[in-house]
Amino acid sequence: MKTRCLLSLVCGSIMISANAADEIPLVNLSAKRDRHSIVAAGTENIYQGHPSTVLSDDGKRLFCVWTKDHGGKCGPAAESLDGGRTWKRVDDRFPKVYPQTHMNCPILQKLSMPDGKERWLVFSRKGKWDRAAGSPGRLGVMASDDQGFSWRETGVFDLPSSMPPTGFIRLKDGSCAIFGQERKNPKKQNTDRTNDMSIWMSVSKDGGVTWGERRKVAAADKKNLCEPFALRSPDGNEICLLMRENRHTARSMMCFSRDEGKTWTEPVDTPWGLTGDRHEGVMLPDGRWVIAFRDWAIGSSTYKQYVAWVGTYDDIRNARPGQYRIKLVHSYTNNGDVGYSGVELMPDGEIVCTTYCKYWKDKRKHSVVSTRFRIEETDLLAASRKTVPEQKR
Repeated sequence: MKTRCLLSLVCGSIMISANAADEIPLVNLSAKRDRHSIVAAGTENIYQGHPSTVLSDDGKRLFCVWTKDHGGKCGPAAESLDGGRTWKRVDDRFPKVYPQTHMNCPILQKLSMPDGKERWLVFSRKGKWDRAAGSPGRLGVMASDDQGFSWRETGVFDLPSSMPPTGFIRLKDGSCAIFGQERKNPKKQNTDRTNDMSIWMSVSKDGGVTWGERRKVAAADKKNLCEPFALRSPDGNEICLLMRENRHTARSMMCFSRDEGKTWTEPVDTPWGLTGDRHEGVMLPDGRWVIAFRDWAIGSSTYKQYVAWVGTYDDIRNARPGQYRIKLVHSYTNNGDVGYSGVELMPDGEIVCTTYCKYWKDKRKHSVVSTRFRIEETDLLAASRKTVPEQKR
């Protein structure tokens, strides 16, 4: 990608990148603290990080899990019964095996079972990542069949989970697939070498009780692909994987399957505005997608901050810029330690994006924070370019 240094044009709340190939408006909501709610506050001694969320089918229960410390132990959990405005800690619903043996960025997913019931799954790394032995850790899975009131460990699986699998999708035959990342040589310390990481896929036919062997589905020359997000086309006939590119020297990448994951296209660049880490999103009733992530787009005015992209599936498929992006919350870091998130569409149309960030400009460490907005209001802001200024905290 041809790039040049950042020149931001500020027109009200809209900041437009000077990258001539991909000018896309930015709606800045980060100063609107009345939109934020604190799921778990960091302190001078406690770091709250890497959240993931799930919403019950009836839209009444929003559930969140995260870790203590950066990539640390699992265990913290909270739920909201008012659309993410207030949160209650529910750590004690998990068995002791979860905080004692599960690690690193838990991923919450929801599966619709053949009998119509919903099953919630938490994917994490079971045990330590042993570099010397070349062991990236195994996949640990927790499950709940009662909307997070009780949890059980379904098993430990021989699937690489130094970072748990982030991609998840139900297939047309009723099975479900997960997508994770794998290092070429887990013993090596350097994770940003050429072709170090690729994407694998595994399928479960019994609701996550057992998982099939992994197979590689995406790799690219001189790229490090990881942390995929799986989404479907509006007609349901194509699966797209959006993938973090961990060298961070160009755009993120994407690939596609039209046969339920049996074969995949070669990875290609995403639109500039979708360049980032740990994509997560929802499809709106009008068919557009809202996808949140850590911004790594070269030349972006929100570089290494938490943003959401708004556009159509066709925009993604054809690498078009999309409509606009939203800065959701400001993090007082300059190292990009922000952005792993959950994104949920509430029954009333409000969108709740939950991330971790250094929310306060003081000695307090990272917190888990939710941001709420409606697409109708951000559409109007993008069109009218009204000012939403930054505020000091």
